[in-house]
Amino acid sequence: MDINYELYKVFYYVAKTLSFSEAAASLYISQSAVSQSIKVLEGNLNQTLFLRSTKKVSLTKEGELLFKHIEPAINLISRGENQLLEASALGESQLRLGASDTICRYYLVPFLEDFHRKYPKIHIKVTNGTSFQCAKMLENNEVDIIVTNSPNSSLINSMHIETVLEFNDIFIVNKDFFEVKEESLSLEELLSYPILMLTKYSTTSEFLHNLFLQHSLDLVPAVELSSNDLLIDLAKIGLGIAFIPDFCYGKDSSNRLTPITLKETLPSRKLVAAYNENIPLSNAARYFIEQLTN
Repeated sequence: MDINYELYKVFYYVAKTLSFSEAAASLYISQSAVSQSIKVLEGNLNQTLFLRSTKKVSLTKEGELLFKHIEPAINLISRGENQLLEASALGESQLRLGASDTICRYYLVPFLEDFHRKYPKIHIKVTNGTSFQCAKMLENNEVDIIVTNSPNSSLINSMHIETVLEFNDIFIVNKDFFEVKEESLSLEELLSYPILMLTKYSTTSEFLHNLFLQHSLDLVPAVELSSNDLLIDLAKIGLGIAFIPDFCYGKDSSNRLTPITLKETLPSRKLVAAYNENIPLSNAARYFIEQLTN
């Protein structure tokens, strides 16, 4: 089937924004041109791709299926164009990195600083998201590299994965607000305290819930947030016991928080760097990975 690439490009922007007007603005064409392109594409495919309403549109099941294939294809083409635009010298390269706020702040900043000092002409683009979201961005070729928590169920076989840090998770408490035993606590005993943890859409939350389930315990957190920094702040003011990676606790200099010793041994986790094996890495991405793993 021979269909003009521009039609798929228009489809991609409409599917991404779910708006003919926003797609038109992104493509610098008229809204009527967008509408006409979608009609032509639907005619060529003999499928209805969108359900129209007054201001917004929604994808049909056929449209959703097509978008799953078009989105990574468009991003792959865009990546190829960017690589063609790179000069042969490293100084004209670009590094596209995906990582969570926590990993960026508590782990990557020194590496980014060193990399920028060595290669000041390289443009560094950092995109934040949960570890699940970062894996999806990598799958769709929106970034060159991700640094993510592991285990991460969203990492797929086509991704090359290298461990860059092994860490442990800890529970921290402000003892001015809670009477916590000096000796170790069990996971079951912890449930009598309000637990502060990351949102259920994070690898850390998935890890902790699975850990409690393995001990036949039902974890019901008092607070779920998207930021470890906020969890630390709330633990300081006595709202509960926070669950965080130990490399975050090491940055706290207030001495108001104390790690809790557990009777159970928590399995360690890893930070891993991942990239797509079937897509050539830019020089900038390759050098950054070498910096992380050396």
